[in-house]
This record gives sequence, structure tokens and C-alpha cells, in this order.
Amino acid sequence: MSSNRREPKAASKFTEDEIDELVSKLQALLPQLNQRTNSRASVSKILEETCSHIKRLQREVNGLSERLSRLIDFVDISDVDAETMRRFLGQ
Repeated sequence: MSSNRREPKAASKFTEDEIDELVSKLQALLPQLNQRTNSRASVSKILEETCSHIKRLQREVNGLSERLSRLIDFVDISDVDAETMRRFLGQ
């Protein structure tokens, strides 16, 4: 089987109205695009901003995780508590 062959997409079962609604929900979640009251950005702009926003959030989570890890190392807590926190943060 060729790797270029595509399987039928489950997403193709969505109606155009359902896709429009999902794109509107994405726009509402994006701080940069949520400022617009009654206007709607293009679908490509919304998808680009969604990807950028997710990447920013991932960087923020990684930074906070590193800071918390340094705090755990700095603060005098038991090994059991530290391991519990590391497992919790790894989830």
C-alpha cells in the first residue's frame, strides 16, 4: 500500500455549518482574535493563531514546570513529596 494513499476522512462527515461553528469557537478562545466583536477572521488566520497560541502555552507550561522543579530542589521537602509532585506534573 502506498503511503500517499489517503483513507476517507472522518472529518468529511461534518457539515459546513458545523465547521463554521467550530471555527467560531476557536476564534472565541484566542485572545488576539477575541477582541473583534462582530467580525470574523479568515479560517486560515484563525488556524494560524490557534497554532501560535498553543505553542505559546506549551512554552509557558515548560517554563513553569522548570521553575517549579527548581523550587522543589531548593525547598526542604521529603523525597516522597518531591517524587509525588514530579509524577503529578508529568501527567
